[in-house]
Amino acid sequence: MAGEEKILHVRVTAADTRALRNLLRDERLDVGGGPAPTPGPGDERSIEAFVTEEKALGLEREDVAVHVLGDATAIGRARQEEVGTGDRFADPGIVPHGLGQKVKDQSREG
Repeated sequence: MAGEEKILHVRVTAADTRALRNLLRDERLDVGGGPAPTPGPGDERSIEAFVTEEKALGLEREDVAVHVLGDATAIGRARQEEVGTGDRFADPGIVPHGLGQKVKDQSREG
């Protein structure tokens, strides 16, 4: 899609909890539902986020490092290519087959 910004999956590592809080207060980041800080060496705290390339460059500061984990836009497009076309449920006489296993429900037995 023309004009669409590339989204990067990044790990943002702050020197300590205070630095991470300040960053999250100052910047609006897509942290996938909520920040989940992970401990690092010493007092470091890291979160993963989805940001534009421009935003990723702007997050770098004295007490914050940004490491690119991947190109989320490219990964998303690749996953979309895996999706089939048509309606697999169009013919009501055909039962879709998946990877699941049918198991006997023993909770209903007396």
